[in-house]
Amino acid sequence: MTDSTPIVSIIIPHWNGIDVLSECIDSLKGSTFDSFEIIVSDNASSDGSQAWIVENHPDVILLENDNNYGYAGGCNRGVNVAKGEFILFLNNDTIQNPNWLDPLIDRMKGDESIAAIQPKILNYYNRKIFDYAGGSGGHMDLFCFPFARGRVFLNQEEDLGQYDNAKRCFWASGTAMIVRKDLFKAAGKFDETFFAHMEEIDLCWRFQAMGYEVWAEPRSVVYHKNAVSLPMHTHRKYYLNHRNSLLMLFGNYSIPVAFYVGFIRLILEFTALGYAIVKMDWNHVTGILRSLGWILIHPITILRKRSRFNQIRKMRDRDIMGAMTKTSVVLAHYLSGKKTYLDIESKAS
Repeated sequence: MTDSTPIVSIIIPHWNGIDVLSECIDSLKGSTFDSFEIIVSDNASSDGSQAWIVENHPDVILLENDNNYGYAGGCNRGVNVAKGEFILFLNNDTIQNPNWLDPLIDRMKGDESIAAIQPKILNYYNRKIFDYAGGSGGHMDLFCFPFARGRVFLNQEEDLGQYDNAKRCFWASGTAMIVRKDLFKAAGKFDETFFAHMEEIDLCWRFQAMGYEVWAEPRSVVYHKNAVSLPMHTHRKYYLNHRNSLLMLFGNYSIPVAFYVGFIRLILEFTALGYAIVKMDWNHVTGILRSLGWILIHPITILRKRSRFNQIRKMRDRDIMGAMTKTSVVLAHYLSGKKTYLDIESKAS
């Protein structure tokens, strides 16, 4: 950390969990790159996190929010007090390799066309496999189903060096992503309607609509515990994943493309609903139904999102879709048995 004006502001949105935050901060303070500040944007924790930070880490900037604003809102409020040229959003349930910041900063400074970069993200508990949240660079098909180099739906690959090349991707994981502060503000920050999940994908879509690129830099490595804040297979997680994906689709595509792609996506939604009913996965069933209901009764929210998106748009859908996977990742995975990013990309090409 530095006493002078930092190059990087590391923003950690936080809601309860002193133990995970403690390990994260201790890991950060072991970083070899030292021109950074740490900002903890606390979303009204009820476990005494605020007092613990003041007592144990007085050099950390503590932002005490009056409510739980989720990942999106917590990060946005952190940016308001950030001094760095670059902003690095970081989950509190991560640790990092000591030299993780240097490759990210080097690539950012070396190419002004890049708006956001993520490191390679491995699983904290099994460090030989890619983490669910981002792997070695996030991708998405035309129907707004995300996957990553190293993770397709629930299939997480072993890290054998197959994705160790720095490469352009469609989205950088909010688990750990660095952005240019000026571009983040110009893009409209995170959309707080999302609350949590996929807000980083939406942001990266906007960056690309503005004419910038998103990259993965695997020389930088982060380990993520995953699903600490919101466990897998819960109603809320299913709901947010389905709703936010649909919100992106209907909010970011041009009207003709949104209708065409949206029609196919809704067929896939009802297919997923039927599958969840057969499996008696009621959390998934209610999550899908609730997400469809939300989209149906919030047309004004979607129209406002479309208006904001069009105000910053410089690129046409055709150009942005060039960075998406053309084949349906759902059909490729569940019908054709494609389990890895390389399998799906070979099918798409």
